[in-house]
Amino acid sequence: MRHFQPKLPFALLTAGLLVLAACGDSATEPHDHDDEEDHAEEVEGVILSLSGQPIAAYNGDTGQWTGELEVEPGEETAHIQVVFVDHNAQAVALGDDFYLEVEVEDESVAEFEQDTPGEFGGHLHGVAEGDTDVTFSLMHGAVGSGHADFVTAPLHVHVHEHDDG
Repeated sequence: MRHFQPKLPFALLTAGLLVLAACGDSATEPHDHDDEEDHAEEVEGVILSLSGQPIAAYNGDTGQWTGELEVEPGEETAHIQVVFVDHNAQAVALGDDFYLEVEVEDESVAEFEQDTPGEFGGHLHGVAEGDTDVTFSLMHGAVGSGHADFVTAPLHVHVHEHDDG
């Protein structure tokens, strides 16, 4: 039984990641990386990975996702890792006072469950057949009461039965 099947070929996702990486920063001023507050300012995108493979990428410059999420009703995906990245598609080191908040537009279609509140990942549960959107936010402060430092555009989620016939 398959829990996730990407709709876009891996090559297309890779091309999207290369576009994200190509958005260079021509500023010549050095960046001070000692202050945790500065790290959130470096975030320019998000990469979602399932079993170590990128499945969707968000480019903050264009506000566009490459890829989407799929799950069957009554099933859940393996753990999806959420990594906030800089303009070179490299993971941004975040302090302990940052956490992930995930908002699902229609929780009667799908839910995103984090094993630990605020962790940078979780499982997508298919509740009922349909489509919805999910938004990922990098939050700063105490889990549940922080403020958003970076918010993605909505990512499309499909919940449907796979036709194996």
